[in-house]
Amino acid sequence: MSVGTIPQLPVYASQAGFRRWSVAEYHRFIELGILNEYDRVELLEGNVVNKMAHNPPHDAAVQKLTKRFVRLAPEGWEARIQLAVTLVDSEPEPDAVLASGDESAFNSHHPTAPEIGLVVEVSDSSLSIDRRDKGRIYSHANLPIYWIVNIVDRQIEVYTDPRPNDAIPSYGSRVDYKSGDAVPFILDGNLIAQILVNDILG
Repeated sequence: MSVGTIPQLPVYASQAGFRRWSVAEYHRFIELGILNEYDRVELLEGNVVNKMAHNPPHDAAVQKLTKRFVRLAPEGWEARIQLAVTLVDSEPEPDAVLASGDESAFNSHHPTAPEIGLVVEVSDSSLSIDRRDKGRIYSHANLPIYWIVNIVDRQIEVYTDPRPNDAIPSYGSRVDYKSGDAVPFILDGNLIAQILVNDILG
C-alpha cells in the first residue's frame, strides 16, 4: 500500500457500527445474556457483525467436510464445526477448524490462534467477506492454513504463508483446487490425507 493511500473499509462495514468492542466485552455481553445462542452474530475486528444465512449448498459442503475431518483428524486434533475461536480482536465462528487438543481441551475456552492448525470458510454469498476480511483477520492471527470452499466458482482455495505484520495482513500464497483435483489436508506440517474437491462440492 503506497503512502497516503486510505485503506478500504471492510466489506462487512455495511452490516456493523463503528464502536468497536474488545473480546472481553463481547464475552461479557454473552455472560449477561445481552447476546445468546439465538443471536446470529460474530465479533470481527471489534465489530459485532450479523452472520450470513445458510443455503442448502453451503450446509451440504459443511456436512461433507465434517464427515471427512472427523474421520481423518489424527490423535491430538479436534474437528470443530461452526464454533467460535478467540483471536486478539475477533471471535469469528468459522465453518470448520482443526484445533490441537482432545474433546475436553476446550471446556473453558475457545481455541486460540496457537492451537489452530487449519481454518475453513464455506463461501457463496459471503465470498468477498471471506476472501478479504476473514483472510485479513486469519492472517493477522498467524493461522497457518486457510481454506475457502468456494461454492460460486466450484473450487477450494488454499491460503498459506500468513503475513501478519504487513500493513494489511494477508496470505503470501494461494492455490486453487478445481474439479478432479485433490486438496492436501495438512496439519502442523504433516500431510494427513488428500481430500477430493468433488467429494466436497459434488
